[in-house]
Amino acid sequence: MVSFDVVSMFTNVPIVDSLELLIQQFEDDVLALFKHVLTSTCFCFDGQFYEQMDGVVMGSSLSTVIANFFMEDFEKKAIEQATHKPVCWFRYVDDTFVVWPHGQEKLTEFMNHLNGLHNKIQFTVEKEEDSHLPFLDIDICRKPDGSLGHKVRGPFRN
Repeated sequence: MVSFDVVSMFTNVPIVDSLELLIQQFEDDVLALFKHVLTSTCFCFDGQFYEQMDGVVMGSSLSTVIANFFMEDFEKKAIEQATHKPVCWFRYVDDTFVVWPHGQEKLTEFMNHLNGLHNKIQFTVEKEEDSHLPFLDIDICRKPDGSLGHKVRGPFRN
């Protein structure tokens, strides 16, 4: 079991590439709205105003939709083009749970493949240790019979 995590996903979602994907799905008037929202982002930091040049805005409800839209296309291409493929690939936003049956050397090759597909989208990896993999707020464990179990990690604080 391994977990891949996209480094700073929201601020690295490529706007131009995302708009290219949106062109395939939406009419021109809707595309104009997407383009306006995605390319006219200003923010204030320490009394100074800045324009965000790429990436989607942290906290915007549209950002999650666009990031998922882009990542769905990215992961589809990544897996299709891979020489060795995972047994399963489950993604939640920027974290992916993967069962990898091909060994460490091929995992390194797959990681290099993922990180070579787009210069803005880079992954880190966390590997199973002692039959356990932390994923989100869950501890996924490999049972002696080979099946997977889980438990919620804690304690949690308000």
